[in-house]
Amino acid sequence: MCGIAGLCNWKDGWKQNIEKMNEAMRYRGPDASGIWASDDHRVVLGHRRLSIMDLTPSGSQPMESRDTRYVLVFNGEIYNHQAIRERLVREKGTVFGGTSDTEVLLEALSAYGAQETLRMIKGMFAFAVYDKEERTLLLARDRVGEKPLYYGFVGGRRFVFASDLNSIAALDGFDNAVNRGVLQQYFRYGYIAAPYSIYENIYKLQPGKYLTIRDPYDRFDIQTYWSIQDAAVYGQNHPFTGSEEEAAEELERLLKDSVRSQMIADVPVGAFLSAGIDSSTVVSLMQSVSSRRVRSFTIGMWDEKFNEAHIAKEIAQHLGTEHTELYITEQDAQDVIPHLARMFGEPFADSSQIPTYLVSRMTREHVKVALSGDGGDELFCGYGTYESIDRIWKKTRQIPYGIRRPVSRLLRKASAGNKGALAVRAELLGAGSIEDMYLRSEISEGFAVAAPHADCPTVMDTYPAGLLAEPQRNLMLMDLLMYHPDDILNKVDRTAMSVSLETRVPMLDKDVVEFAWTLPLSYCYKDGVTKKVLRDVLYRYVPRGLVERPKTGFAIPLHKWLRESRLRQWAEELIDEKTLAGQGLLNTGVVKRLWEDYTERGIWRAQIWYILMFQEWMRYAQGQKTD
Repeated sequence: MCGIAGLCNWKDGWKQNIEKMNEAMRYRGPDASGIWASDDHRVVLGHRRLSIMDLTPSGSQPMESRDTRYVLVFNGEIYNHQAIRERLVREKGTVFGGTSDTEVLLEALSAYGAQETLRMIKGMFAFAVYDKEERTLLLARDRVGEKPLYYGFVGGRRFVFASDLNSIAALDGFDNAVNRGVLQQYFRYGYIAAPYSIYENIYKLQPGKYLTIRDPYDRFDIQTYWSIQDAAVYGQNHPFTGSEEEAAEELERLLKDSVRSQMIADVPVGAFLSAGIDSSTVVSLMQSVSSRRVRSFTIGMWDEKFNEAHIAKEIAQHLGTEHTELYITEQDAQDVIPHLARMFGEPFADSSQIPTYLVSRMTREHVKVALSGDGGDELFCGYGTYESIDRIWKKTRQIPYGIRRPVSRLLRKASAGNKGALAVRAELLGAGSIEDMYLRSEISEGFAVAAPHADCPTVMDTYPAGLLAEPQRNLMLMDLLMYHPDDILNKVDRTAMSVSLETRVPMLDKDVVEFAWTLPLSYCYKDGVTKKVLRDVLYRYVPRGLVERPKTGFAIPLHKWLRESRLRQWAEELIDEKTLAGQGLLNTGVVKRLWEDYTERGIWRAQIWYILMFQEWMRYAQGQKTD
């Protein structure tokens, strides 16, 4: 795993600026730094290396193909690189100089072209490859969005890209304004969804897409090489016809293959282990295919209301892993908060970012790569929200929409200024479909925090109602299209990479994802049991009683800390009325009301944390400009 960056049309100061970009993401690749420039300096590529495969100089980047036509900078891992290497040797007679997956990717691009290579490779990646003959730069991102890639224009016609927004913001003269259009979206979800970023004219390349930009590098074209929506539709139209037991057998085989391939590295590998189904399954399969004791890592809190570390320890003991746990204090967690803006480079407010960072920091002291259990909830119907929204929708739709819609408007008007249960009911009552209800459930407690401005629609806003026959399946797909890549995977990548830890997610293997969409919903959710097929796999390795316990989750009690600890002063400095007025971005009256509701009446709302993370980012971004 590494960091990549690049410039086009940056003739003056190109060297110092690509060096600045590399330095701004040093933590993504502390082992080495590299730069390549075309003869006319019109195209410049930068790379920071975290050495995982082929630790020798033969794996260094930027890397030129053997025929010298192509130059590659690559972030990620290609898990099936050995099979592709063998195909290249067999079909093209390719001679390799090293053992890295980077060289395999580059020679595949040279031999087969971008489209065929993208269809062929399995892994997590973001890369840029420059074709010297065609004077064309191509950027690509993995299928589900594990690795980040930002791109856009700075100062008019100067095209830039990077793994980290901080790298782009470090450029001389960077003055792209805050994108006001994404603020309503951010204060609704707590993150900024692709293709947008917090800056105007800077975007995120969406999962499963590649971008092509040609000389004179002032226009680009984006195409799709794989779509999780298409995979879902295809899977549902070609369902798995075997029994539940056969489904578990096939899932176990696919996950085992994925885990085995993702454990390959030239550095120590471990795994995160909570008390949950997903991480327990990954660690179980890791231990089953390993001849050594697997390294597993857990953090806990001394407050038992928020602690499951003792359960994870029991699971680890049963599996026989070499287990490491760290109990953290409230102070440990609070100390992280002022550093979050640097990690993410733009506002991000999923509070589980705090424990994710802490477990990553602890894990990095022992290994350089960690496998994670993310993806199980969205692929195998693990969230209780899916069932509850489905249940509410079935009742609501019995009332004709022609009646519900005006009643919803009246109730919303009556509940104006009182965002309580009545407002929630009013919002849900006006839903025209289950997908619309799912969206409305996200905004039922929303306040107009951002000043009015044209909004930026997301893939959730344009999701076609009734695309899949089973209602809950549509909600799962909606999450995989936006929440999972832009919140969950974003969180894992940024927090882990801030301590130079590579994370891998076996459940997001292409074959696992595509198989999951062929399963009947009853194989995933049945009689109140979530992730049923995944549990069936896990119970082959771990006794049911070890994991069938009430979950408490690793919660961060922000509602307590911000009122009772020293964080209150930090928060009140951030939302000072003069500061907010000077920025001119937020509705100061709404911010004041939310804070007073919380501090004086004990009403905690998620938007409070969203506001604080936005303001902390604003302070960090301003500091970058004045450095």
